[in-house]
Amino acid sequence: MDGIEAAQGFSAMGSDSRLAVLQTLVRAGEKGLSVGDIQARTGIAASTLAHHLKFLAAANLIVQRKEGRSIVSTANYEHLQALAGFILENCCADQGDAS
Repeated sequence: MDGIEAAQGFSAMGSDSRLAVLQTLVRAGEKGLSVGDIQARTGIAASTLAHHLKFLAAANLIVQRKEGRSIVSTANYEHLQALAGFILENCCADQGDAS
């Protein structure tokens, strides 16, 4: 993962509402949730929720699929792991440096 891709992912999480949606999807697991279920769990208005889901999908933080007449969203766990790895890859590297 490069810095631009990481910045896009972290930027997409930079809203309380989008972070709440993402955390809701992470808790839901691989099965994911329909838009209605996400709305019921977060209390976000449908039109606003659609905007947040689009933003999260564009940053590759969630994956959406059609199931019948419903759109089901799932956290993109692989990408979230890559973001965590990116931010932690140099963890404590300078710990021994005397500044």
